[in-house]
Amino acid sequence: MKRRDFSALLASAPLAGAAGNALAQGGPIEGRQYLVLNPPLPTTPGKIEVIEFFWYGCPHCKVFEPAIEAWAKQLPADVAFRKVHVAFRANVKIHQRMFFALESMGKEAAARPAIFNAIHQQGLALDDAKSQAKFLAPMGIDPAKYQDAYNSFGVVTKCAQAEKLSEAYHIDGVPSIGVGGRFLTSPSQAAAGQRLPEEELGQKALQITEFLIQRVRNKA
Repeated sequence: MKRRDFSALLASAPLAGAAGNALAQGGPIEGRQYLVLNPPLPTTPGKIEVIEFFWYGCPHCKVFEPAIEAWAKQLPADVAFRKVHVAFRANVKIHQRMFFALESMGKEAAARPAIFNAIHQQGLALDDAKSQAKFLAPMGIDPAKYQDAYNSFGVVTKCAQAEKLSEAYHIDGVPSIGVGGRFLTSPSQAAAGQRLPEEELGQKALQITEFLIQRVRNKA
């Protein structure tokens, strides 16, 4: 979902075009199916960091979630995967605070499916800390401890760091995938102009991500 589409929550199809299946023709297309960051961002030595930039309220992120979670469970030892919640506008910043509060409590991964379903199936906004605490309580998350985490200096700092990282990667839509501080791709970019089901676009994005991981390994 592009930044400009957040207010409308439009689940639009990929852009039309005639690039064809680039992966089947010798590799993804630089500048179209993935972008190169120049200059590259600093990274942890010995690890190839893969980051999924997402938003709980993004319908495309919800569709992509099962594929990227299954993929992340099978990564080799030299690849480190993590999620970063974006903050494109006021209510998205509140969801970002929820993400980092839950992460600080060690509860985010377990709560994520229910949060996606609450927003997209049940129509819950979850756009203030009180409603979030009430929603999370049946999952065994103490409301007082949650609100303490939500308002903590550590979570505020994590949110600021996430915003800086999103800006450094030039994120203007989600889901997006940053690779090794050098590359950026996404399901919408992976389409290369083809009109495909979202699940298939997600798989293509992960194929491109693996291609980019290998480039980082080879320093290519």
